[in-house]
Amino acid sequence: MPDFEVERRTRIAADPARVRDLIDDLRAWQAWSPWEGLDADLRRTYSGPARGVGSTYAWSGNRKAGQGSIEILASGPEEVVMALRFLKPFKADNRVVFHLEPTGPGGAETDVAWRMTGRSTGLPGLIGRLVPMDRLVGKDFERGLAQLKDAAEA
Repeated sequence: MPDFEVERRTRIAADPARVRDLIDDLRAWQAWSPWEGLDADLRRTYSGPARGVGSTYAWSGNRKAGQGSIEILASGPEEVVMALRFLKPFKADNRVVFHLEPTGPGGAETDVAWRMTGRSTGLPGLIGRLVPMDRLVGKDFERGLAQLKDAAEA
């Protein structure tokens, strides 16, 4: 059972395949991720396939960007599941799920839910007792979904 869950939702005026393409290709995250602007000198490494299961993105940057990686564990028409590992500023292993539900006339729109779950131990656990994880990253998820919407609808 996770210690925390953060989830935000939005509706995007684009079909689920278009939205999934922006999520499933980790290189495309530069167009919409809310954390891209944290470090102008961010070092990025990509490995595995270009998209889908096994695709991995690792980063290392300044104190704000930290260091970690994300790997796609499962990818289908309605869901992309990822393992998110932080090394700095603190260690954490979280699960990220993007759920994509076709909606609107002929499925031309997509309801997107971005959810992260994990366990809070050590320093993150202490911080999480003082400031809930939802407050720490909820606004980032909202900004990221707005940017994903802009990228998918462009």
